Amino acid sequence: MPHPLNLTNYHRWDVTPEEARAIQLSLAGRVSLVPDLPDVGVIAGVDMSATGIARCAVVLLTYPDLDLIETVRAERPLDFPYVPGLLSFREGPAVLAAFEKLSRMPDLAMFDGQGVAHPRKIGIASHMGVLLDLPTIGVAKSPLAVRGEIPSPEPGDWTPWANSKGEVLAAAVRTKARSRPLYISPGHRIDLPTAVRFVLSSIRGYRLPEPTRLAHNAAAIAG
Repeated sequence: MPHPLNLTNYHRWDVTPEEARAIQLSLAGRVSLVPDLPDVGVIAGVDMSATGIARCAVVLLTYPDLDLIETVRAERPLDFPYVPGLLSFREGPAVLAAFEKLSRMPDLAMFDGQGVAHPRKIGIASHMGVLLDLPTIGVAKSPLAVRGEIPSPEPGDWTPWANSKGEVLAAAVRTKARSRPLYISPGHRIDLPTAVRFVLSSIRGYRLPEPTRLAHNAAAIAG
């Protein structure tokens, strides 16, 4: 049976870019970087495919074994324009629709995208984390609004990355030898070291952690 979501947490999605930025600033004040996780037994991976329509895939895996439990998909029109820094307003409705299909809520979710490593500290992992009241992690393939040093080639090494104010908001994490690092940022109800630890413990021989890797594969399937 699908897990009911608390719709009172939601805001309007049919907004202008200016209104969207104001919503982001309001939500950013609700983001917590204090670890507030249950005993994590189920972890979610979330990814999108946006070719003409927003298609979100959410996978649930056991943790720490990472056995696949469930895969759901949801599609929504791409009603919001493409505006850098406001991608969660294009993708958010499909993400929430997918979460509504889950048989249970995860204890932690990894998103393909940014957490607080964002110009207004509210990337999609933070945005959805606040709306869902869920511990979340941003797992990005490239950095946004942060700079730092590249980690050593040894898998598991990572370096802190900071914004222009010197605030450490992300980590460049080497997850696989001879592969580019990933850029990990806390989303909500988690701190950076804990986020990095969960990502590294979810690597199974690929550059991406299993939750977002499987979600990426699932999002590419029409459905």
